[in-house]
Amino acid sequence: MPKVVVYNQTGDKVTDLDLNPKIFGVEKIDANLVHSAVRIQLSNARSALAHTKNRGEVAGSGRKPWKQKGTGRARAGSIRSPIWRHGGITFGPRSDRNWSLKMNRSAWRKALFTILTDKLNDKKLVVLENLDKTAKTKEISKRLNDFATKAGLGKKYLVVMDAKNAELERAVRNLANVKILYANQLNVVDLMKYDVVVLKDALTVIEKTYGTSR
Repeated sequence: MPKVVVYNQTGDKVTDLDLNPKIFGVEKIDANLVHSAVRIQLSNARSALAHTKNRGEVAGSGRKPWKQKGTGRARAGSIRSPIWRHGGITFGPRSDRNWSLKMNRSAWRKALFTILTDKLNDKKLVVLENLDKTAKTKEISKRLNDFATKAGLGKKYLVVMDAKNAELERAVRNLANVKILYANQLNVVDLMKYDVVVLKDALTVIEKTYGTSR
């Protein structure tokens, strides 16, 4: 049974807590599966910005520039031809490109559980008993930094909450090293980038959201 240390806001150890082995105790760390999940999430987040116009979209008349025969020049059907200056672009980047990829839900959850297990094993995942959700930005920053130092975390951390809190979101909005994430919206990229601070009440939401097969 995997265990995690529960801290209070001052960084003092309160107790040890048993965690769900299906979520935080994956036996085999499958790096390839995690890589696939990260690649898929990043691909699905891509959006096409570059867009070139083809011959049907560029400005210009549709009239034939000159007659087909008798001029001594090469035949031409439109001034919007890609071989003409200011004509359409052939095989250029388009805004309707699609990079989306798919992954089975069970495989994605296993990748998520693998990251949570690895974070726990490396002591980069801790549980916070509670957090003052009405503090100002300066207070929250100092409190989290002091707590992270005592808990042995790095300088960038992800706070996983059980429910939405607009005041706390507003307080950490300008903190470059802190990100708020809700327990029912976990994703592999953020879990990989940050050390993880999970509020104790959020563990129930995580187990309820991801612990059952649907």
